[in-house]
Amino acid sequence: MKKIFPLVLLFMVSIGVFDASAQCKGFAKKICKAALEPYIHDGNFHAAVLTEGEEAELYKTFYSDTEYRIAVCGSEQLPKIEFKVVDANNTVLYSNKDHNYATTWDFRLSASQQLKIVVKVLTSSTNVENVQSGCVAIMFGFKESK
Repeated sequence: MKKIFPLVLLFMVSIGVFDASAQCKGFAKKICKAALEPYIHDGNFHAAVLTEGEEAELYKTFYSDTEYRIAVCGSEQLPKIEFKVVDANNTVLYSNKDHNYATTWDFRLSASQQLKIVVKVLTSSTNVENVQSGCVAIMFGFKESK
């Protein structure tokens, strides 16, 4: 019995992680995808559960002469979400902090390159016992060339 308990606990925890991940993908599909309009969604759903103060990074290749939109959204209970786009030289190309925490950014690159998107859930209070967690999604859209 003592050997079974840790396995059962591990199984229950892993189910909870997968359930949270599935819920975040559903959140991304239902809530965040609309922010890409009129851009075409790239078909990928990048979402995770983050807690206030946590940060996550995502790398993505963008191609020249294509118009893109990045949309970042979070669950209602979360405070504002900061996101920035950084190139290979660690130069910040965009930070929504400088734009009143906008949830989208539209851009076009002159050369294809891999960029890093960094999202951070800001902290809303100093009360450690009342820290919020929720889904954060990063979505990408593009416009077809004419």
